[in-house]
Amino acid sequence: MSDALAGLLAIGVLVLALAAVHVPLGDHLARVYRSERHLAVERLVYRLVRVDPVAQQRWTVYALSLLGFAAVSVLFLYALLRLQRVLPLSLGHGGLPPSGAFNTAVSFVTNTDWQWYAGEATMGQLAGLAGLAVQNFLSAATGLAVAVALIRGFTRERTEELGNFWVDLVRSVVRVLLPLSLVAALLLAAGGVVQDFAGAHTFTTLDGGSQTIVRGPVASQEAIKLLGTNGGGYFNANSAHPYENPTALTNLLQIFLMLLIPSALPRTFGRMVGSTRHGWALLAVATTLWVAGLTLTTVFETTLPQLTLGGAPNGAVPRELGIALEGKEQRFGVWNSALFAHSATATSGGANDASHDSFTPLGGGVLLVNMLLGEISPGGVGSGLYGLLVLALLAVFIAGLMVGRTPEYLGRKIRQREITLVALSVLAMPFAVLLGLGLALALPGPRDALLNPGPHGLSEALYAFASAANNNGSAFAGLASGTTFYTTVLGLAMLFGRFLPMVLVLALAGSLASQQRVPVSSGTLPTHRPVFAGLLTGVAVIVTGLTFFPALALGPLAEGLR
Repeated sequence: MSDALAGLLAIGVLVLALAAVHVPLGDHLARVYRSERHLAVERLVYRLVRVDPVAQQRWTVYALSLLGFAAVSVLFLYALLRLQRVLPLSLGHGGLPPSGAFNTAVSFVTNTDWQWYAGEATMGQLAGLAGLAVQNFLSAATGLAVAVALIRGFTRERTEELGNFWVDLVRSVVRVLLPLSLVAALLLAAGGVVQDFAGAHTFTTLDGGSQTIVRGPVASQEAIKLLGTNGGGYFNANSAHPYENPTALTNLLQIFLMLLIPSALPRTFGRMVGSTRHGWALLAVATTLWVAGLTLTTVFETTLPQLTLGGAPNGAVPRELGIALEGKEQRFGVWNSALFAHSATATSGGANDASHDSFTPLGGGVLLVNMLLGEISPGGVGSGLYGLLVLALLAVFIAGLMVGRTPEYLGRKIRQREITLVALSVLAMPFAVLLGLGLALALPGPRDALLNPGPHGLSEALYAFASAANNNGSAFAGLASGTTFYTTVLGLAMLFGRFLPMVLVLALAGSLASQQRVPVSSGTLPTHRPVFAGLLTGVAVIVTGLTFFPALALGPLAEGLR
């Protein structure tokens, strides 16, 4: 089977599978967060942590609960990583250095899973299970909780109560992530992904040498890594490792898992606000951006004889064939490598089955743009939906200015307070990206960590901060990010890029919930029709272009078009 045919078949199967589960999963999520019944295991958790599940929280209390939980999670994971040497199942690995432990703890709590280290050579099994895998569940559940709180902002009137953070967190884990992860882990293990506690084994190679191969509970961590759009691999090679992703079928399953929950959340939104048409409009925007990005990535990787690695040719054979095979997953081909990379950056998945640094300049540029859009196509678990809704409010405001009417969305007026919160939320990520990039390029030490000169080196640094501030976790591998500067500054970018938008979104939800619903009139802009979907798509692209075009022009565009 040709690479193109295999790629088209994979895309077709993926789209059909996502379409088949869109309605049932979206409706299930809506029932989970609207239910007034608490399961027995949930009530047990509430008693243990002394939480009243019936109590409602204003947005300020909801935000403080979220931030407090995140702070405790960072401290616990930091201590676990620092003390790894004296813990069981460490596989002989020592504790992480202070800056490295800080970066890793922040990375997994913020759903980024940025890995400056080689997983199998650094992390023991207890740290992976009790630390990293647990945070894979909790960070994804936190994103879902914030998205649901914003939805409640559209459905409640004359109140600032948005629900209960602890209830939303526990339900997200117990009723959504755990069941789906169990099924996913079984499917991955059945497909050949390793799942045991065997540890390291040394084998004799054909030439008489020796090689040590590490095994462990990979399938279970792989499942939540993908479902929670976390992205951190058990092995350094991530999903290019045959123990983590052994066949073309598991490769397709992994892409499906990354897109599963984010693509279903627009349906959840439509059901919870009582208008499925609004959910379809948001899904149309995310799908349009996803299809456009996938098309461009595939074209750039399969048909254009590009230059990569700071101007070094890919080689005579790739140039003659018009493709760039270097760095791609040879088992699955260029098409499937492009599909995986695009889906991992269009969500906050951050996993990889190919080297993003070895993509053609324009192909890698598309992956970069996926993140700079705010990962809304369809984005991370929860974060993609609330990011898209923030842009929807901005689009409504712009449309209101154009026609001279007070902007409204789902019966809520977009007043000065709301648009201020929207603007701050939109600017938070670019601030973290560009400030971090400026420091990295201005200081001699961090600048020397760029292993490639010219435009490609700029692209590597820009990619690192875009990945950190958008909580993606993928990387252009030409950046030596294991230094004190990068582990610290990227960790701060992760914190800023994750929690400042969350707090602003919760404040926005509280402001919306405090309003009285405005009845639909002849002057109300229909926000469920193709015209608005097109406007929202344009706003997303234009905001990203106006913010990042200079950096993109000096990086991937300069490298790809010269």
